[in-house]
Amino acid sequence: MGVETSCFGAVFSVKGPGRLIRVKERMNGAMYRQILSENLLPSARALKMKRGWVFQHDNDPKHTTRVTKEWLRKKHFKVLKWPSQSPDLNPIENLWRELKPQNITALEDICMEEWAKIPATVCENLVKTYRKRLTSVMANKGYITKY
Repeated sequence: MGVETSCFGAVFSVKGPGRLIRVKERMNGAMYRQILSENLLPSARALKMKRGWVFQHDNDPKHTTRVTKEWLRKKHFKVLKWPSQSPDLNPIENLWRELKPQNITALEDICMEEWAKIPATVCENLVKTYRKRLTSVMANKGYITKY
C-alpha cells in the first residue's frame, strides 16, 4: 500500500520526558520492538531511573503480540497489566497536550524542541496521580471519567 503515516513515539517517567522519535511509516511489532530497544533503555538511563520501574503501554496489537511480550520478558521489563478498554488511563495522552506547535511545516522540529521543555514536575504529577485515575476508571466501569 502506498499510504504513509506519521506519528511520534515517546518515553517519560516521574523524572521527566525521555526520548521522542518520529515514526514515518506504519508501525508493526518488529518496528515497535526496535524502537523500544533503541529508546526505552537509553531514556531510562538518561533519566537516572532506579531499578524497579514499571513499563506501561496500552493494548495496541503490536504491543501485545507474543513476540513482543517475550522480548519484554527477556529484557526483564516489569510491565503494567493494562485493561482492555482504558480511555483515561494512558498518561502520555495528557502529556501530548503540553506540545503546542505553531508552524505545521516545522512540526517535527517543534515537537522535539517542545517535548524536551516539558517540566519534570508535569511528568511527576501524571505518575503520582495514576492510582487516582485508575480508581476513577474502575469506579466508572471503564467509562469516561473527569480525566
